[in-house]
Amino acid sequence: MSDDKNEKKIHGIVAEYTSVDTLLAACRRVRDAGYTKTDAYTPFAVHGIDKALGIKPTVLPWLALAGGLTGTCTALTMQIWMNGLNYPYIISGKPFVLSLPAFIPVAFELTILFASFCTFFGMWALNGLPRFSNPIFTDPRFDRVTDDRFFLYIDSKDKSFDAKGVEKLLGETGTEYINSVVDDDSPTTIPKFLIVGLCVLIGLSIIPALIVAKMRVTTSSQPRFHIFPDMDFSPARDAQQTTTLFADNRAMRPDVPGTVARGQMDADLNFLTGIDMDKFAQVDSDRAEQLVRTYLTPLAAEGEEPTAGAAASNEKSVMETTPWLEQNPLEISDAVVRQGQQQFNIYCSVCHGMDGRGNGLVNQRAQKIMAATWVPPSSLHQDVLYADQYPDGKLFNTISNGIRKMPGYAGQIKAKDRWAIVTYVRALQKSQNASMDLVPASEKSKVEKQKNQVDKALAEAAEAERKKEEERAAKAAAQK
Repeated sequence: MSDDKNEKKIHGIVAEYTSVDTLLAACRRVRDAGYTKTDAYTPFAVHGIDKALGIKPTVLPWLALAGGLTGTCTALTMQIWMNGLNYPYIISGKPFVLSLPAFIPVAFELTILFASFCTFFGMWALNGLPRFSNPIFTDPRFDRVTDDRFFLYIDSKDKSFDAKGVEKLLGETGTEYINSVVDDDSPTTIPKFLIVGLCVLIGLSIIPALIVAKMRVTTSSQPRFHIFPDMDFSPARDAQQTTTLFADNRAMRPDVPGTVARGQMDADLNFLTGIDMDKFAQVDSDRAEQLVRTYLTPLAAEGEEPTAGAAASNEKSVMETTPWLEQNPLEISDAVVRQGQQQFNIYCSVCHGMDGRGNGLVNQRAQKIMAATWVPPSSLHQDVLYADQYPDGKLFNTISNGIRKMPGYAGQIKAKDRWAIVTYVRALQKSQNASMDLVPASEKSKVEKQKNQVDKALAEAAEAERKKEEERAAKAAAQK
């Protein structure tokens, strides 16, 4: 050791080793000798070295736990005071004093935040940070600690520290290099330019807070500054409005082809499309494969213009070649018919009328205003729409995907309800041509009674109308 070292304060003694095994053996020897303020430096992590040095478990996890609990209590107290006392929330007629499910998100966030702060700053405090210099760095041989050397350090603050005794102990551990760690000669004062720069940075960071504080206590006649104008003035549209964002100018977007409503995945393709998929695969395997791949591909609507190639070759349209289901897959019952009637009255009667003759309120209005582009809805009592010419599956597809100007209702009506509408339409068609022979014997007397009542009411109404006409004619003749 030099004379300079004798004049400087000794912070500890460090020894150098060339292998992990000699370092671990030295650590155990120092630990067994009763030294506690020790440390080891290695170029890589060495498992078991903390046990060899006798280092006790850190209290950092307990600090993190304390910070987390403090954050939880702070969040709950803050929310109870703000939402229950200072500005009480009343939701559904109930106070919001201690609504734990609603308080959990904020409590969770503050728990993580406080635990993180305690862990970060606790680590700094336990390691004596920040330290701008460490005396052990003054030893030039210590640079090899990041390469191929291992060092063991005994601090002079240890209650058993004695320089000569420590050197003798370390000398018995197989080390070839022992050195006293003395004060660092480098300046300990912080450079002035760093202090000035730090002060300027702190001053600049306060400016946004001052601006916000001024805005909180003053008023202004100028409009607010829009940081995100596209969010403040977003092009929101209601369901039935137009928009320039899409080519069809419709703000209400249709379902993506192949969309399956929640809870309807249990039905097979026959049920969802109205097509006999086995026969479809035999007559047109390519389209059947495409339909299966996309799950639901709307078929070309009847009434669309045929392609040039198809017109030239007089090929049948897909609506004619598709093998539709002939029978309704639902088990027909009174409940199904009534469900179909309800859905028909909601979605179909506005155009087709309650009796299905195509004279609903919308059609009446269109004729009244003489709408030039209006296409009158079909009467459901045409012969071409009866089951023998228009299969149930085809009618189901029309309801689902639309036809001509009629939109598809697959996005609004469940598949089961669409089949129920098909059932009701068939019942509606049969009702127009029913005879008493089709009525069950047990219901005949009841139906005949109702029929007589209706005939009587119609006759009375006709007689009343005839009398009114006679009175109006007589009155007009008297005035002449």
